[in-house]
Amino acid sequence: MLGRVHSLESFGSADGPGVRFLVFLQGCAMRCRYCHNVDTWTMDGGTMMSADEILDKAERYRGYWGEDGGITVSGGEALLQMDFVEELFSKAKQRGINTCLDTALQPFSPKAEYVEKFDRLMQSCDLVLADLKHIDPEGHRELTGHGNQNILAALEHLDAIGEPVWIRHVLVPGITDDDALLERTAEFLSRLHNVERIEVLPYHTLGAYKWGELGMRYTLEGVEPPSAERVRNAERILRREG
Repeated sequence: MLGRVHSLESFGSADGPGVRFLVFLQGCAMRCRYCHNVDTWTMDGGTMMSADEILDKAERYRGYWGEDGGITVSGGEALLQMDFVEELFSKAKQRGINTCLDTALQPFSPKAEYVEKFDRLMQSCDLVLADLKHIDPEGHRELTGHGNQNILAALEHLDAIGEPVWIRHVLVPGITDDDALLERTAEFLSRLHNVERIEVLPYHTLGAYKWGELGMRYTLEGVEPPSAERVRNAERILRREG
């Protein structure tokens, strides 16, 4: 089986525990207005690679991982290539490699056939980094082009099967930094028992130039990153339930 790989990074320190080898897969159906990897959106780009090719490259850096490191598969949206990720993670576990999935969970479906495949993937996944974009369905659609009902259902399912999760929430001034929205997000997260960490990620414009290079209009032009106080405020609200 081959997967469409956008890029590989040898040393990642912000995408899961320890030092990690990062695999960015090609393709994403979401259209997040702040996306800094818009070049991963197309489904037909990237380089075709096998799981063994990726793992052979990853293991060259194994000496730097320490006890907690390993591989993290991101995107794009990795779940759009779920069969390939399952093979990659299964072979990684055979090599004793820690596995982490970075996902927005948008492809999740409650249909039995999908859940069966999803659960099979989770058997070889040590940790899910879940990007919770927006708690409000309409706000989520305005921000990403998609609703969030299936995403919230996916988070509840991960809780039901006991899969460890780190929540990531991008704080965008005027869009996701409203205290009432943060309160709603905290209330939802407080019902989950598998969340090990909540990370508030300040909005940034580091990937905005890619939009112009691809002939696309960046609709958040002029939006500044949140202040340190607003980030601390969001952390206080989202983490207050412990």
